[in-house]
Amino acid sequence: MTARRICEKWGEGMFLEIKGIRKSFGEGDSRVDVLKGIDLGIEKGEFCVLLGPSGSGKSTLLNIIGGIDHSDAGYISINHEKTGDMKEKKLTQYRRKHLGYIFQMYNLIPNLTVRENIEVGAYLSDEPLDIDEMLHTLAIYEHQYKLPNQLSGGQQQRTAIGRALIKNPDILLCDEPTGALDYRTSKEILKLIETVNQKYGNTIVMVTHNDAIKAMADYVVHLKDGMIRKSYRNENKIPAQELNW
Repeated sequence: MTARRICEKWGEGMFLEIKGIRKSFGEGDSRVDVLKGIDLGIEKGEFCVLLGPSGSGKSTLLNIIGGIDHSDAGYISINHEKTGDMKEKKLTQYRRKHLGYIFQMYNLIPNLTVRENIEVGAYLSDEPLDIDEMLHTLAIYEHQYKLPNQLSGGQQQRTAIGRALIKNPDILLCDEPTGALDYRTSKEILKLIETVNQKYGNTIVMVTHNDAIKAMADYVVHLKDGMIRKSYRNENKIPAQELNW
C-alpha cells in the first residue's frame, strides 16, 4: 500500500493540515464570511489545485496557508507545527525558510538581472539550491544577465518561479501563476511547475480558475461560497503537455 493510500484519511500523517479555517471581513451588516470551516490535508510532495469562481475564498485560503493573513478560527499545521502558535518573528522566519510564493504579477526587481532576482530568494535560505542548475531547469540560463524589461512574460514568470524555488521551500504557493499569460506560455509554465514538483519534491498548492489544470494535479479541491464542495485525489492525472482548454 502506498503512503498516499495510507494517508488517504484526513489527518493521518498529512504534511499540511488545514482544520476548521474560518475567515470573515467587515462587521455588522457589512460582514462577509469568506471561509466557512475548511478542512483538508495535503501530503508532502503532492500537487494540490484549489478551484473555484471569483469570491469562492481560494486566494484567501492560500494567504492563510502562507501566513500572509490570519484566520478567525481553526489552524494550519505544516509538518506538525501550527503557524498560529508562532510569534510574529518566528512566523516571518518560517515563511522565509519554508514557503515560496508565485503570483500572477511577477513582482521582479526592475534594476536587477534575472540571476540577481533569483539570488534575492537564495539569501533567505540556509541551504539554497544551485543557481546555475536552477537557471538551466528554468530554461533561462542564456537570459541570466538581462533585466526584467528585456524579457517576455513567460521568461519573467520563470524568473519569479526561480526566485521562489531557489531557497528550496517545503511548500510552493501559486496564486493564478498563468493568469496573465497566453495559452502557449501558460502550458510552458505548467510544464515547468510539473518538472519542479517531480525534480525537487516540493509540495505545491495552486489557486486557479482554469478548470483544465485539475487534470494534472494529485489532489483537487473545489471551493464555492467559502466551503469545499468537492475534493478528490486524482487517480488518472495527465502530463501538463496534454492539457487543453
